[in-house]
Amino acid sequence: MDRIVQLEVTGPHRLFVVFEDGLSGELELLHRLNGPMLEPLRDPDVFRRVHLDEYGVPTWPNGADLAPDGLYARLKGSPA
Repeated sequence: MDRIVQLEVTGPHRLFVVFEDGLSGELELLHRLNGPMLEPLRDPDVFRRVHLDEYGVPTWPNGADLAPDGLYARLKGSPA
């Protein structure tokens, strides 16, 4: 799995990511923010508190995270 090496919040529910292999792009994530862990991220103030953990995984203070492989597949145009 390729790690995310750069992460930037570019909108209320948008991330720009760069993977270690150079693949990069912007992702709109509002439609993925469902369920007990991800629902709080619908608040833009909470969403912008994202950071990369030591494994290159986008993570929030409440313990929510997003799988880099799913984000990678979306950027490549594969179903994730």
